[in-house]
Amino acid sequence: MGSPVVHNSADARVRALLARSPLIDGHNDLPWALRERTGPDPRAAVTGTDLTVEQPDLHTDLIKLRRGQVGGQFWSVYVPAQFEGHAAVTAVLEQIEIVHALIDRHPDHLALATTADQAESVFASGRTASLLGAEGGHCIAESIGALRALHRLGVRYMTLTHNDSIAWADSATDDPRAGGLSDFGEEVVAEMNRLGMLVDLSHVADTTMNAALDVSAAPVVFSHSSCRAVTDHPRNVPDDVLERLPGNGGVVMVTFVPRFVSTAIADWDTELAEAMAAAGEKHADLAARERFLASWSGRDRQPEATSADVVAHLEHAREVVGIDHVGIGGDYDGCARLPRGLADVGTYPALFGLLLDRGWSEADCEKVAGRNVLRVLRSAEEVARAHS
Repeated sequence: MGSPVVHNSADARVRALLARSPLIDGHNDLPWALRERTGPDPRAAVTGTDLTVEQPDLHTDLIKLRRGQVGGQFWSVYVPAQFEGHAAVTAVLEQIEIVHALIDRHPDHLALATTADQAESVFASGRTASLLGAEGGHCIAESIGALRALHRLGVRYMTLTHNDSIAWADSATDDPRAGGLSDFGEEVVAEMNRLGMLVDLSHVADTTMNAALDVSAAPVVFSHSSCRAVTDHPRNVPDDVLERLPGNGGVVMVTFVPRFVSTAIADWDTELAEAMAAAGEKHADLAARERFLASWSGRDRQPEATSADVVAHLEHAREVVGIDHVGIGGDYDGCARLPRGLADVGTYPALFGLLLDRGWSEADCEKVAGRNVLRVLRSAEEVARAHS
């Protein structure tokens, strides 16, 4: 018998780490990317793209998920703020159906998970645990009944706003309407606690972050936000809010969106926002932004973010909140460009290799990869059981 092969490289250590401990990403917009290809019919969205082969125009497909060793994914069931009232409710139901149909179509790769235990069981089976997160509280059309229905359909977090403020919660990228959270907003948070649905504070204003932390009986998440002290962008979390997370038990899931992790790109994005405002366009409208950017004179001056920028945010978050309160929320297929070195979901091992190279322990990497968010999900489930 030959001598055993000893793997000392960071790559081998990462592969072994992610094989034994699940990487659970907080936010992926593949369902909306598929809808944009085919239209709102969920069946067409799922059958119109073969995810069993690599899709160069997508950040996510089944091949890349395997390459990235993604053990669990919160699929975003996103609804743009332009959808209002019943149209928003219809759209979120269509997005939920896309995720369920994807799971049904690819049972060897994906399986639904609605609890932390189920997520770990699916991971142990060699598949990607598929969780659902609703992005934008406008999708419940101010109906607690609609919120309960989303939970029944498998949604396990809701981002209180998207880019626009709503009647009951203020967004980070719009003028305030609620003064943080209205009385109804506090009722929504309380009901989410009762259901075991995570309160997601990405996209919300600082006042909303603090108001939700004041009233939530369960740990919160930031499903895809980075650190404002590193990159001064309103979508990032300020240190005074990060410092509250250990007391709440929550997790900030550092995102890869270039303008949130690179100061140079954030400054370029501010210039873009000013140009759009001068032209009467709204920067927070993602579709309008893409249209404007296509012909804007500053388009080619956009700087490039790198994986080192993301590491800087992870290390700042670890310093401020402690290793037990940091996670990952890439926002793949939710933005046009990603940092160099993190081009798609298949590159997650490279990121954790960088962390190991910088002296992070394997135990700490396991916490950031998925153990922390699993703990938060279990805590939310315990709070819900206490309410039942």
